[in-house]
Parts: sequence; C-alpha cells; structure tokens
Amino acid sequence: MFIRMIAKAFFRQWKKMAMIAFTIALGASLATAMLSVMLDVGDKVNQELKAYGANISVVPKDTSVLSSLYEVEDENISGAYLKEEELGKIKTIFWAFNIADYAPFVSSEVTLENGDTARLRGTWFHHHLDLPTGEELDAGVASMRSWWEITEGEWLDEQGSGGLMQAMVGCDLAAKENLHAGDTISLHGAAVDAQVQIAGIFDAGGDEDAEIYVPLDLAQELAGLEGKVDSIEVSALTTPDNELAEKAAKDPSSLSVSQYETWYCTAYVSSICYQIEEVITDSVASAVRQVADSEGQILEKTQLLMVLITILSLIGAALGICNLVTASVMERSQELGLMKAIGAHNMSIIGLVLTEIFCTALIGTLLGFFAGIGFAQIIGHSVFQAAISIRPMVVPIVIVLVALVTLAGCIPAIRMLQSLRPTEVLHGR
Repeated sequence: MFIRMIAKAFFRQWKKMAMIAFTIALGASLATAMLSVMLDVGDKVNQELKAYGANISVVPKDTSVLSSLYEVEDENISGAYLKEEELGKIKTIFWAFNIADYAPFVSSEVTLENGDTARLRGTWFHHHLDLPTGEELDAGVASMRSWWEITEGEWLDEQGSGGLMQAMVGCDLAAKENLHAGDTISLHGAAVDAQVQIAGIFDAGGDEDAEIYVPLDLAQELAGLEGKVDSIEVSALTTPDNELAEKAAKDPSSLSVSQYETWYCTAYVSSICYQIEEVITDSVASAVRQVADSEGQILEKTQLLMVLITILSLIGAALGICNLVTASVMERSQELGLMKAIGAHNMSIIGLVLTEIFCTALIGTLLGFFAGIGFAQIIGHSVFQAAISIRPMVVPIVIVLVALVTLAGCIPAIRMLQSLRPTEVLHGR
C-alpha cells in the first residue's frame, strides 16, 4: 500500500517531481564539478606555475653559508661546487615523480674578441639523461624558461651544428656587441678558448639579457671546472605548507617520529628540499619563496572559490526544493488531511512525503553526478588543458550534501504537515 501511494503521487504530480529532480540535479552537478576540480586542482595549479620557473634552488653548503653572511645571492664566492655525477640522484628521492624538471648551472667570466667581458652560464637546454633507476629524462632551461622570448634564431642544439658548439645570447649583450643569430664569436675562458655559433637571441626581461648561455660541458671546459656545477634549479610539484611543514623547515630533528613520517611522506617543498640534500653531497636546497608562496596562495584562493560556488549552488537548490515541496504539500492538503482524519499519525505522513522526495532526489543526484563529471572535464580542458581526475571520495560527499540539502528544503513542508488540521482542509476553511 505504501509503495502504491508513492507511485500514485509520482503519477499525479510528475511535473513537480520532475522539477524537484531537475533542481537537485543542478545542485548535484555543480557540487560534483566543483569538488572534483577542487580535489584535483592542486597538481594542475602546480603544473601551470612550473612555467614561471624553478621553485627549489640547490647550492653548495659553503656557498650557502657565505652568501647568508655577506648577502651575496648570485656569485659562487666560496669556490665550492656540486658534483655533476650526482645530478641523476635527484630523480631517486622519495618524491622523484614530483620532480617535473631541473637543470644545473656553472658560471664564469669570458672575454670576447674586442676585449669586453661577459658573464657565461653553462646549463642544460634539451638534455637527455639516463637515470640510475633505468629511466630516461629530458630536462633543461628550454622548458624551465618558457617565458623567454626568442627574438632571433631558435633554441640551441646541444649536439652542435656544423662542427661548432652553439650559444644563446641575451638581447642586451647582443645589442651592445652587434651580434645576431648565425654569427660566430670567440670566447676566451680561464682555461681554454672556444668558438661558438649564436643559435638564438633571447629576451628574458632580467639580468640574463646581458649573459651568454652555452651547454654545460662547454662552460666547464672554458672555466676548467670539468665535472662541477655551482647550482641546480629544480621545478617540483609541491603541497602548500602548513604548521608541520614550517616547523620541519626550521629543524626536522624537532619533530616526533610520527610527525617526521608524515612530513617526509608529504610533498611539502621543505621535505623535497631535505630529500635532495640527502642525495647531493654537501648541498643546501631551499625554496624559491616567490614561487613557492605563490603556489600556496593561488591554490588556497582557487579552492576557496570552488567551496563558495558549491555552497551557493546547494543553497539555491535548497530554496528551490523548499518552494516545490511546499507547493506540492499545499496541493495535496485535502488528501493528507483525509489521511490524518482516518487515523494516520504525523510521522507516518511525514515519512511518506520524505520518501517521495528522497526517491526523486536519488534520480536527480544520479543525473547531476554524471552531468557534474562532464562539467569538471570541460573546466579541466578549458582552464588547465588537461582532464580532471574524479576522486572516489567525491561520491559519498555529494550524496551526503544532497541528502542534507533535500532535508533542509523539506523542513518548511514538514512544519506545515504538522500544523495541518483535517477539519479545516476537508471543509474548505
């Protein structure tokens, strides 16, 4: 009998039930889409920010100490170096898969043919690396300096062209020395001299515009620093810092065993720095604060926006359900009054109405969930040019939220049912 009554209610008021299902579907779809994006947006935002440079800098321990004492940031004032042979170990740390890119650097002064001096930097450009794990990696500044504008020529080929090694020249130095892509220049280093062909002129918008960039092995040969690098820039996908990460960054030994395990096994920038220091001898790895802080702030604001949109969509759904359910109860007031008159208790009638609404909500939730997955993918491809991963935890969260919203929307109708008097509705008073 109970099921027959529900079925008849659906049949008689199918338009209102369809509107309730549609309202719930809208709320569920927005909640699903926003929660899916919010739970997956961390990696997407990190990947977007990787285009703005490295977020971790690795330097020799002695250089780090002296730089702090004398406030020198760019020069290798101690003469200490890192070992080139250990570069591959960066991809063997616990968070190896979060290391998106990295490149070593070695700096020196060179003299040009006209006697002018210039800063020379050796690094990787499109460098292929065979890792100790058996994996392969393509890394270098071509991807880490994606904002550089190549005003002439193109990115250099580390293999050389026509028997000559290639170089990239900053636009300021090129203008000063009247250099162009395709020109051949002589570089006089501390150890040897070399001729290079200019592959391209770049505009970085910073101090780099007055420098010359060459492959790492050529810079090492010119300076007599074979097998040595003076810094490493690392681009890593990280989790925004919290109190635990800040405490660990100051002194990892101050953590308890459980805190240490949690910190070490979470992709905080401080834990990745710590792990890099474990594999690179006598090194100090530190976060590039401008990039690391931006990641956390942008991620927090993005997630807050998603939460606000979800809350507002659910409030709108609750108001819509409230109006529709109240109107439905008012239309059925005589039927419900008759049930009370023949002995039905308030709880029985409320249970009947709620069952009808929650059955409708179930249909709306299913439709809204799948529509929300579609919305999430549209957002992912439009904003991040990548698919959004749907986390399993989204399903129970959406179900609980829809249930709470539906129940909240039914509260005014429930109060109306409790105050409904059979004599008034049956006699038209």
